[in-house]
Amino acid sequence: MSIPMPSSADSLPTPAQGYVGRFAPSPTGPLHAGSLVAAVASYLDARAHGGRWLLRIEDLDTPRVMPGAEQIIRQQLQALGLEHDGCVLRQSERHAAYQNAFDTLVRDGRVYPCACTRREIADSLTRAGIQRERNHELVYPGTCRHGIRDGRVARAWRVRVEGHCIDWQGRHTNAMHEDLAREVGDFVLLRADGLWAYQLAVVVDDAEQQVTDVVRGADLLGSTARQIYLQQLLGYGRPRYLHLPVVLDEHGDKLSKQTGAIAIDTSQPVAALNGALSHLGIAPVSAPSLAQFWPAAITRWAESDWMKT
Repeated sequence: MSIPMPSSADSLPTPAQGYVGRFAPSPTGPLHAGSLVAAVASYLDARAHGGRWLLRIEDLDTPRVMPGAEQIIRQQLQALGLEHDGCVLRQSERHAAYQNAFDTLVRDGRVYPCACTRREIADSLTRAGIQRERNHELVYPGTCRHGIRDGRVARAWRVRVEGHCIDWQGRHTNAMHEDLAREVGDFVLLRADGLWAYQLAVVVDDAEQQVTDVVRGADLLGSTARQIYLQQLLGYGRPRYLHLPVVLDEHGDKLSKQTGAIAIDTSQPVAALNGALSHLGIAPVSAPSLAQFWPAAITRWAESDWMKT
């Protein structure tokens, strides 16, 4: 399957340019300490490899998008000296690309319509004696896999996992093995509200932008096998993955905009950036300005365990 070209040539790196990384925030609010860690680590990794660092705005989940958030995020990045390469990619402008990938999976018989609600899935699992772990997704039991019952209407579209097992090795991650049928089940690609699912969009975007290395929080570790599976189905290459320790709140939960995470203070940019370095186990950089901070920070990353892969 050919990958559609983006609207601007400078947003698509050539293979000769080597390493391509990206930072992909959702514009549901300003950047906070947790998202800053991902931004800093992905930026340092790209620069330490002499590569490109792209900015993608993941604004596909429109009900959660906060008006003006993209502008705030870009202002925060600029204030911190986090300069991206090429044009900004916005998921809200890429429905045709996701539709093309989805159509390919339809032609290959990989997807099917599903009429189940979340409550029905949860009830099916309860009847089967399957307990859902805290913060874990519901494992789809395959209710609509062989067709929707009479009188029901399709709500979403799922991809068949066919008992597929995924083995992968990330940077700073032990060898991973995931039985998709047992741990995830057939997962959603087109949501009941008509929006494309994150898993499909991110795979298509990474392929089009020729991303070689994905640096992100460990909270997305569980998405990796699904994304690798979709890459295989669509004939895409597989990036390398580096998962970072998640920033937690006082309750031990992931720091997030939805739980009231405070926006980062860019009035003292070096202090904010050093906070991210400390979370990553890298000694703070004593520098009076961003111009002096970044070269030293890149050197420290290049000499750190994060690069020993």
